[in-house]
Amino acid sequence: MISRITLAATAALTLHAAAGETLEFTPLSTVRLGDPISLFDASAAEIVKFDAASQRMFVVNGDSDSIDIFDISTPAVPVFIKSVDLSAYGNPNSVSVNPRQGVDEIAVAVGASSKDQRGTVVFLTTDGVELDAVTVGYLPDMLTYDKSGRMIVVANEAEPTEDYSFDPEGSVSIIEMRGRKRRHTEVTFSHLTEADVVGVRITGPEGTTIAQDLEPEFVAIEGRYAFVSCQENNAVAKIDLLRKSVDSILPLGRINHGLLGYAFDASDRDDMINIANWPVFGLFMPDGIATYTVGGTPGRFGLGRSEQTYFLTANEGDAREWGDYIDEDRIKDLDLDPSAFPLADVLQEDENIGRLDGITTEGDIDGDGDYDELYHFGTRSFSIFDADGHLVFDSGDMIETYLAENYPENFNCAHDENDSFDSRSDAKGAEPESVEVGTIDDCTYAFVGLERFSAIIVFDITDPTDVSIAGFAINRDFGVEFDEDDLANFPLAGDLGPEGLDFVPASKSPTGQPLLIVANEVSGTTTIYSIGAGE
Repeated sequence: MISRITLAATAALTLHAAAGETLEFTPLSTVRLGDPISLFDASAAEIVKFDAASQRMFVVNGDSDSIDIFDISTPAVPVFIKSVDLSAYGNPNSVSVNPRQGVDEIAVAVGASSKDQRGTVVFLTTDGVELDAVTVGYLPDMLTYDKSGRMIVVANEAEPTEDYSFDPEGSVSIIEMRGRKRRHTEVTFSHLTEADVVGVRITGPEGTTIAQDLEPEFVAIEGRYAFVSCQENNAVAKIDLLRKSVDSILPLGRINHGLLGYAFDASDRDDMINIANWPVFGLFMPDGIATYTVGGTPGRFGLGRSEQTYFLTANEGDAREWGDYIDEDRIKDLDLDPSAFPLADVLQEDENIGRLDGITTEGDIDGDGDYDELYHFGTRSFSIFDADGHLVFDSGDMIETYLAENYPENFNCAHDENDSFDSRSDAKGAEPESVEVGTIDDCTYAFVGLERFSAIIVFDITDPTDVSIAGFAINRDFGVEFDEDDLANFPLAGDLGPEGLDFVPASKSPTGQPLLIVANEVSGTTTIYSIGAGE
């Protein structure tokens, strides 16, 4: 009935990349400000960006509502410069560095302290001196400059208040420099109709509009378009930056975990690694998103192959909550259609998929109150889509299989305790959260942050149709015993909960070698890795 790969959790812990991978990661340094234990799971390091001109890195500190500035001209010995307190504006969520040569500027997205107030983009010099502030949409969650440095695009997530008394409309802000002034344009979704969002997950309570339901999360820019992930909607908004309008809302679809190559471990109660095919669909629901181009050859008479744009997604998955409502429930607590699931009693056992977090808003195909299909949050994978939203590649069960083979004693563990083998199998596994693209020696790589496992898995995406694992970075010591009730040894556990990644190419690196900088929100640490050639 169920095909499976079962691996015993007995092999010794490995703390290095597997043989044959093309990239090798060496931690050069780790910084953490303040008392480590008080920073546990306090989001003291969320997003990080590096500025090549000043050789400084800027870390979003959600614990102190500040931007922490470090000199990393010698990456092995970072020097703390100062913290810029932004609490007067609210809670900083994201930072970006202006890439334009000669422009000394960073931008910070700051959400207001109350969800019913608009947020702010605060502009600072690399010394932390405030330049300007622009009011944007509700809850600006992420922002990024375009390649010219003349434009900033902001994803305004616009979450409802907890009691749902106020539900703002999601939007995308575009801030441009016009002379000495900044001009703000807010791209909204209020004009969209149901015909514009076919296949997009719209699940707010009765009376919620499409614009209120769409929650922009993360932005990546390629050419004239911004690709904006709308996580809970399982979609990407494609924004035309020249017209400053919505080009399209791209539904991302689903993955069938019953097919070969898309297996996963669905239970935290079977005491083993059990990567199997199950009759469950996964919705991509990405958090992080990135873009890159492939091709672009001149050819004869100017008739060469044109560049192809792709966007990459880290398919974390996320439930939607308001008040006491949440759109998830255990599969064992759902009423399954007997004709669709004749072996429902077996499937719903804890050691099978009974404890898997299911999506309650999906799967009742005929509207009779029971479930004809089963869905869960995320796909435990990363994906590559073309610019029109067509799936080109999905990593399927590659991530879980890699962890099973190389870290069997810590497979699908949590990021807030070490003795937690298999504890996340019923939820979202290793939980791909963020993705960053970088080029090394003519090869293009995707760096994918695994939030729960607390590591970075790297894929060679030079050819988007022929993708392979190229490296693995981890700075976590699984031998340190700690949990949230006993944090005495927590500071020795290393990096936990990678949230933000920043790739530094060799041409901009202080060492002449490419770097990867990782901000970890559970441990409050920021680690700088040097990237070299593997075996």
